[in-house]
Amino acid sequence: MLSSMDDYPLHQISDVMRHVANSDRNFYDRYYFNLHHAKDDIFVVFGLGQYPNLAVQDAFLLVRHGNTHQVIRSSRRLGDRADISVGPLRVEVLEGLHKLRVVCEPNEWGITMDVTWTGEHFPFLEPRHYIRRHGRTLFDTMRFAQLGRWQGTLTAGDKTWTIMPDEWIGSRDRSWGIRPVGEPEPQGVHTGTPSMEGMWNYFPVLFDDFALLYIVNETNSGERTIEEAMRVWKDPAREPEWLGSPVHEHRFANAMPFKATLQEGVVHFPDAPGGALTLRGTPLLQTYVTTGTGYGLEADWRHGMWQGDLVTQGITLDAAKDDQFWGLVESPAVFDLNGQKGAGMIEFGFWSQYDKYMK
Repeated sequence: MLSSMDDYPLHQISDVMRHVANSDRNFYDRYYFNLHHAKDDIFVVFGLGQYPNLAVQDAFLLVRHGNTHQVIRSSRRLGDRADISVGPLRVEVLEGLHKLRVVCEPNEWGITMDVTWTGEHFPFLEPRHYIRRHGRTLFDTMRFAQLGRWQGTLTAGDKTWTIMPDEWIGSRDRSWGIRPVGEPEPQGVHTGTPSMEGMWNYFPVLFDDFALLYIVNETNSGERTIEEAMRVWKDPAREPEWLGSPVHEHRFANAMPFKATLQEGVVHFPDAPGGALTLRGTPLLQTYVTTGTGYGLEADWRHGMWQGDLVTQGITLDAAKDDQFWGLVESPAVFDLNGQKGAGMIEFGFWSQYDKYMK
């Protein structure tokens, strides 16, 4: 199903490259990367997307270091879809499905980055995510995920990090299809109903011999619009293993729609091959990736929103001021899987009432 061309933002519908043609305004095609060294002092997120039916291409770089939350974001008119750069930000595909370069050129906000990503395993094509509400398709997306290692340099403010692959890891994905993007639309019958409901969980974790990918989107009634629990071996001769339907039992300091503090992420896999498994993850630097990046919560900058032929902005916020931060949370994390140690990312969000954790 996958080919090296699936690493380029050329898709036309929510399927792989061999299928084309969709006129929905909300069609998108984008890259996502995170970068960290499984400690509590820095977390980096990069995204770049194309929105062919809105004629927009945009990108962002988020650097959270200590209590400083810095974002560089840029948007321009979409022209040649092979040009995957926006202002100072760009992606270069060096070897499809395996090695990519991510760059932030020098700019007035003092953040620069030049790093190369190398995948630790073949990307895993996740289940299609489909949500229909009141007759309209709100989500119809495909995504492949991969964990890997980074090498290069990063500068933010007066600090420079030397990124070496023996310490610096991360996860990435390529997704495409339909989901709400761009300027808000008239809601009509959809007024008051979120496009995604309940709780979202995504834990990509890297271990010595394999990656573990866990996903759940679950409504308050217990319906799951998507779930996955896979062990993807680094050895290409070994087939990925389904770990069975996951059971989450997280510990939150607080949880409410669009706002939560996770103490420990706990996921049980009672039907895993070879016996039951329990994954325990400890978040290290809770980061609201929705703040300043365009993930749909700010009126003036959303992914796919028309900003002009080329606009680049920089934002610096104090992460200790909670009133500025809400939405989707990501954090570097350390994990334990029945005694095996790993590292990766914890991602979660509450999009509506979810009684299991909202006391």
